[in-house]
Amino acid sequence: MFTEVGDTFIVMLVSVAEATVEVRNRLGLHLRAASALAQTAAKFASQVMIGRGKNLVNAKSMTSLMMLGAAQGSKLKVRAEGADAREALKAVQSLFDERFGEE
Repeated sequence: MFTEVGDTFIVMLVSVAEATVEVRNRLGLHLRAASALAQTAAKFASQVMIGRGKNLVNAKSMTSLMMLGAAQGSKLKVRAEGADAREALKAVQSLFDERFGEE
């Protein structure tokens, strides 16, 4: 016996936040800075991506962050997508603004 199911509508509300950050610390996005960024991004449920142009990498992956080779003065796009996207973006921006606590 089959039951007829009417049309099903799935509505998903996805929050997206984007910003451009500048690497201001002298050593750039080196091991310690990449580690701090990955740990900060991992605190959030949202997907956090960072990079140049359309080449964005997972900000929760230290290896991917190191591959960016972002030196001092580099401008990077940060994109957070998910329920806590704004909070994630603010936390990442703070790291860059505070130069990862290095200077």
